[in-house]
Formats: sequence, C-alpha cells, structure tokens
Amino acid sequence: MNTHSGLIPDSMLYHNIATIRRRLLTLLLALSLMIVLQPTRSAGAGAGEWTWMSGSDLGNQPGSYGVQGVPDSANTPGERYETVAWTDLSGNLWLFGGNSSINGPMNDLWRYQPTNGMWTWVGGSSTAYQRGVYGVLGTPAPGNVPGARWGAVSWIDGSGNLWLFGGYGGAVSGLFSYLNDLWRYDIASGQWTWMSGANTTEQSGNYGVLGTPAASNVPGARRESVSWVDSSGNLWLFGGIGFAASGGAARLNDLWRYDPTTGQWTWMSGANTTNQAGAYGVQGTAAAGNVPGARYASVSWTDGDGNLWLHGGTGIDSVAATGMLNDLWRYDPNSEEWTWVNGANTVNQPGVYGVQGVPSATNVPGARSDGVSWLDSSDGLWLFGGYCRDSANSYRFCNDLWRHDPNTGQWTWMSGAANGDQPGVYGIQGTPGAANVPGGRRYSASWTDSAGNLWLFGGRGKDGSGAAGYQYMNDLWRYEPGAPLAVVLASFDATTQPDHILVTWETVSELSNSGFNLYRGESDDWDSATMLSHVPSQTPGSAQGFAYSFADANVQPEQTVWYWLEDIDLSGTATLHGPVSATMQTPTAVTLTALDAGSPPVLPPVAAGILALAVAAGFFLRRNLQSCPIDRLD
Repeated sequence: MNTHSGLIPDSMLYHNIATIRRRLLTLLLALSLMIVLQPTRSAGAGAGEWTWMSGSDLGNQPGSYGVQGVPDSANTPGERYETVAWTDLSGNLWLFGGNSSINGPMNDLWRYQPTNGMWTWVGGSSTAYQRGVYGVLGTPAPGNVPGARWGAVSWIDGSGNLWLFGGYGGAVSGLFSYLNDLWRYDIASGQWTWMSGANTTEQSGNYGVLGTPAASNVPGARRESVSWVDSSGNLWLFGGIGFAASGGAARLNDLWRYDPTTGQWTWMSGANTTNQAGAYGVQGTAAAGNVPGARYASVSWTDGDGNLWLHGGTGIDSVAATGMLNDLWRYDPNSEEWTWVNGANTVNQPGVYGVQGVPSATNVPGARSDGVSWLDSSDGLWLFGGYCRDSANSYRFCNDLWRHDPNTGQWTWMSGAANGDQPGVYGIQGTPGAANVPGGRRYSASWTDSAGNLWLFGGRGKDGSGAAGYQYMNDLWRYEPGAPLAVVLASFDATTQPDHILVTWETVSELSNSGFNLYRGESDDWDSATMLSHVPSQTPGSAQGFAYSFADANVQPEQTVWYWLEDIDLSGTATLHGPVSATMQTPTAVTLTALDAGSPPVLPPVAAGILALAVAAGFFLRRNLQSCPIDRLD
C-alpha cells in the first residue's frame, strides 16, 4: 500500500494543469468581455449637461448693480420675467428690462461675458417705472433710452446692433400700456436711437397694401410677439397680443418685415384684424392660403436656410377654439408661404414624450406658452419649458427640453421631466452635472453663445428650495448640447410576438459607430440589466442608417422585461438609450435568438485579440509545466 509522502500523483498533476489552464482562459475571456462590452457610458442620447452659472438658487432675489460700466463677479441682475435678450458678435449675452415682482417694470441693460463669468450693468436705471427718453426720430444721442417694459422682442443685425420693439411699458407720458416703438442700440457708441413707431402707447397698426413696403406702414402696439432675422438681414415680427388696424387689444396673427436699409415696414401675411383662426392646409405642404392662427407667447427660430419657424403659444386653432397650442410652422421668405410642419391643429394637446434621448415620429411637446428657444449648429430647433400641458394632461410650469430635427421631422425629449412643477436641481455653481436641471418655469430669456452652448435666465417658476407656489428667478444656466452623435437613432422599441419579444431599432446615421450592446432587465432599474448580445454596426462610418432587430425567446409568460441599447463609438464611449418594455402574453417555446443584421453575435476585434492572447498563454503555461521535473512514487 502506498503512503502519501507530499508528492503529487501524475493523474492529479495533469488534472490540475488542465484545470488551471481552463480557469486562466475563462478569466482572460471574461476580462476581455468586460473591457470591450462595458465601455465608458454617457448618460443619454446626446444629452448634455446643465450648469448653474450665476444668480441665486432661491427665488425673489434683488439685483446687485455695482458700478455702471464696470464688470464685477458680485454683479447680477435681480429677479425678473419677460425680459429680452441678444447675443452680440463677440458671443456676449445682453439683457434688457423685464418685469420685477419686487420693483416693477425695468429698463436696465446688462451684458454677461461667458469668458470671465461677469455681469456688467451697462445702461438704463436701477429703479423701476422709468419713462422713455426718445429724442429725435432716427438720431442717436447719449440721453436716449427706451422706457421700462416687459414682453418686448429683439433682433441683432449684421453689424452687431441690438434692436428692440414694443412690449408693455412706459412711453413719454401716460399710463403704462402697449408699445410699438422700435429702437436700435449701437454697442460701440453705447447710444440708443428711436427708429420707428410712436412715443405714445396703444397705437393701432397702419397696414398699407399687403406685400408693399411704405414709409407710413407700422405694426400696432403689442406685447409677447415673436421675432426673426432672415438671411438678408431683414427683421421679422409675428403676432402677439395688441392692436390691429382698429379696435382694442386682442390676439394677432399678422406677419411684418422691416428693412433696416430703407427703414420701412411691410405687412407680409395674416390679417389686419384680431382673433383670426388658423388656416392649416395639408400638413407638410406649403400653400399661399396657409397661416397660423392669432396667438401670443410663442417661440421662434431662424434656420440656416433663412426659413422662419414658429411653435405654440396661446391662441386660436383651426376651428376657432382658444387655448394653448403645440403646432410647429415654417415660413419661407422666398416663396412667402407658410407650412404646417408638426403638432396638432387643435388646442390643449398633451405631450408625447417617448423615451428620453430617442427621436420618434410620434414624439411631440405638449401645448405651451412662454417657453424659450435656441438653434444649434446643425439647425436643430431647441425648446425649453413654459406653461405647458404635460404627459399627465395637467397644466403646469415645465422644465422639459426638446430638440426638433428639421431633416427627419422628429422631436427628441432631451432633458427635464415629463411632468411639470419640478424644482430646480442646482448642484455646485459653475460645475456641470448630469443631475442638474433648472426648475419648471415660464417667461425666461435665452441665448446661444459663439460655442453653441444654450443659455437660460430667470423667469417665474420653481427654485431649488422645493417651496410651494412659484417664485421669480434670477438664475443663469448653461446647457452644453455635446458633440455630434456617433449614432442618430430614429426609433427603439420592443413588441410582443407569438413566441418571443421582438426588440427593434433603426438608425438615421452611424458616423462613428462600432456596434451596439443590447441589455435586458426585470425592472426599469438599470442595476437589474444584463447583456443579451453585442450587435456589430452594419453601416459603420456612414451617414446612412440601418434597421436592426433581436428576437428574445427566453421570456416567461406574463413576464414584463425592460431593454436598454448602447451604441458604442470608435473611441469606446457608449451612449445609453431606453429603457423600453414589453410583456409576454402567450406561452413561449425555447428558440434560438436571431439577429436580422445577418450575422451571429461576434466579439469585436479587441476581444478577439485578447482571446488569442489567452489561448497562447494557456499553451505556454502547459509547455512550461511539462518541462519541469516531477517527483514520482515507485
């Protein structure tokens, strides 16, 4: 009988060598999968981050003016709403007037420099209810200044001058009321010029002949209109609440063009009477008879082709009903025709949010007024907040951020909540954060800087305290849209089939995409998710898209599952979409999963390389162990 002397029998030795080699291979393969299939993940499809830049995270704060003309880190405008804003040719942000809940209507002019983060009180008064000093029509002067007002509109011309029209405020004398004065501010000289309109309030419009400019033409006094600048440098004005050719103040749908070269207004479209219903025509089709209904508190954009865009507001729909709107319109200055692009032709529609970060043909912002807008470098139309009808069919102050792609015609819910009245999450001042978001609000001001960042100031809404009711704000926010997306998704969905759940996604483009990771979870909590498959890109580096699908047969009857999709760019950064969910309603048979992309799941090249190294390491280990001397029992 052999006794154990501490030496290892041959069978056990070689068994252990094989076990070691298998475990080594398994470990290296697992590491390779972790490296390749769990890349750096970004939070949302192209979703950027908000940064609280200036002002208070609490409402109803007074201003700190400092010395006029001197920038200072302690300076800040006080709380206000319905102010006007410009971005100058140097990328500085300008702010004028608005209504303060503490003081009343203001006429102070401010400049914010993103390069140093400082506000400068440039002109106007630090006290409310100031009258306008008009001087001589067409003549700049150091003493000229528009009166205090709110609800005005603004433009900037090709020379960098700031333009201001109308609103509700103070003229030379009389009660504060509707204005139709047009002003130009020369940044270089620091002087205002009264350019057009009256120095008194409540003036009716002089329309002249439709499409014909004239020195006597002038829009009536109004507030809460929208404005554009076209590619030829003309200034455009639409709607608002105010005075038409006759009668009292009511909703307007007149469209005007002002030529800064001739100094003449032209009535271009719409009615010279108030409270007109919209003529929508066929969605997507321009026509001479199309025109948006009378409205105020809309938002507007000008795209790279010089087209004018209009969204929502409070007004009158296709059947003459009054309420809030969510219709999207485009006006072509060349054809002089309106097109109803998107949204409903009836009032008070709720939002359809879809999946955050995922564009969809069915997504649409809810009806709203008093939101703000931006245009990005890709002609994307951005929309934020306002008083809206949210996903719960409630009328609330919203903080949802949307982007409309004019190329696909689809909206994407980018940030914020689908339900209104959310408090602000401020984080650390000056530090971007994925959780940061302004509270629900209306009546804010907005800019786009020279770097393409979106800026938001003040308004009335929810501060960071979570207090009941609504406050008046003076907080300044910056939103960074982020770099162009590696993948632009058109859709991502999961649907129940007779014996499986079909997960589908379609891309618009895959400019720097290496592939996708598909995950499944048993709840909508990301921590529950495990990876189902890696799907290689079928159009890597292409501006063209592709349709993908995955059949998940390993789902139990009556089980609800959630899916997430990652797109992985060539640098290894992943963007997460979803979740979407589906419930298996019928018994399932165990079947093989299949990819419509036409090939089985394969390891990306990096993982294949690591696997090859692992195999080589295993053979090397075996050869080295076999070459060692082994003590044996006789």
